[in-house]
Order: sequence, then structure tokens, then C-alpha cells
Amino acid sequence: MNRHDFLAALHRQVRPRTYLETGVNFGQSLILSRVPSIGIDPEFSVVTELQADVQLARTTSDEFFTRKDPLAHLPVPVVDLAFIDGMHLSEYALRDYLAVERFTLPTSVLVFDDMLPRSTDEAARRRHTKAWTGDVYKTAQALRDLCPDVVVIEVDTEPTGVVVVLTPNAKRGGVLPGYDDWLDVALAPDPQAVPEEVLKRSRALNPKVLLASTGWAQLSTLRRKASPRTAMRVRDAFSDVLVA
Repeated sequence: MNRHDFLAALHRQVRPRTYLETGVNFGQSLILSRVPSIGIDPEFSVVTELQADVQLARTTSDEFFTRKDPLAHLPVPVVDLAFIDGMHLSEYALRDYLAVERFTLPTSVLVFDDMLPRSTDEAARRRHTKAWTGDVYKTAQALRDLCPDVVVIEVDTEPTGVVVVLTPNAKRGGVLPGYDDWLDVALAPDPQAVPEEVLKRSRALNPKVLLASTGWAQLSTLRRKASPRTAMRVRDAFSDVLVA
């Protein structure tokens, strides 16, 4: 299953009220949305018909999220589903996550693209190959280490994998203790020492297995009945696919 087939399935499973993505490019992923949406990309070149009420912001995500009311276009100031596919450098990807997380609920779902590079060359910070993920794969481990309250799931989609993040925490307010120290790792020079479990996808779930989880059917109910225990209930809902 490729990334767009998986994302299309997530739209059906999550049943989001709102959608946001960083890195619009030609609109291949934005076309999947049927709900009020925001697409952020300083150089987008949409060549396909969009089928939702979309705000296209021709700017960087850093600038966009400094605006007084960045989600003014949306009917509710919450991002239910997000796709992070902007700059292919880990520090940008993590900043995008932290910016979006400020506008989430524990039932929101965030997806990173290009998280399972197939070679060290493909994962280089300085692009020198046709196919290129950059080193965004590092953000998965950063979230595991620095945000143990979130659920991080690597997914074996084609061609270069995605990561699904559940139970985001808006109370973090975009501030991540340890971020500056993590940058020392993120900015390591090429060649990148890509972990074997990333290259071999040994931790990655088959996308069909994740999509078959019983947790998706509970998300919309948990969204309507939010409580201080919602994050724990989301985690419990997906216990059929989570590895302890």
C-alpha cells in the first residue's frame, strides 16, 4: 500500500472534521480531503482539482504558525488529522509537529511522511540522490524519547514509510524540553548513521494491520466525550496493534 492509499484510508477511518498538511507540492495528498482544510507550502503548484474547502497558504510553516489565528479558516480551532510532509530535515519536521500539536485533541491523528528511508544515501541531509527522504526519520525517536505521552507507530507503506502519532498533547504548547540537546543529534553531518531497525523496517506495522485496528471506530466517540482520561482511552482502544 502506498502513502496516498494509506492516507485516503485514514480519512475514512478517522472521519476528521478538519485537516491540515505541510508540504502541498502538486496536491496529491490534499485532494484526498473532503473537510475544511489548510495546506501550507511556500512553493506549491497544485495541478489537480481540490474537492474540499481549502486555504492554501503560500508561506513557510514557521511563519504560518506565528499568525494571530492560524486556524481561522477552520470551523473549529482543532486539527483532527494532519499530514507532515514539508522540509525533509528532521528539525523542520519536529517543529511542524510541535506547531500542529498546539491545536490538537488527544483524539487527533498526525502522520509524518518519508520516515523509513531505504538507504543511508536516501537519508542524507544534503540531497545527492533522485529519491530522497532526508533525515526526518529521526523525529520518531525524538518523540519517543522526549514525548513519552504520545504513541508513535511506524508503518510500512511504499515507497518510504510513514509514522502515525496518536494521543498528541496540546498542553505542551509547542515547547519541548530537551529540544536544544536533541539538535546536536539532528544536525549530525552526513553520512547519517541510520538505525538498522529503520532501514529494515523491523518495527513497522503492515498498513492493513493498523487500518484494521478496532481503535479507529472509537475515535469519533472519544472526540465527542472528551475527558482527562481521553488519551489513555485512545491508547487502550489501539491496544490490539500496539506492542508493549
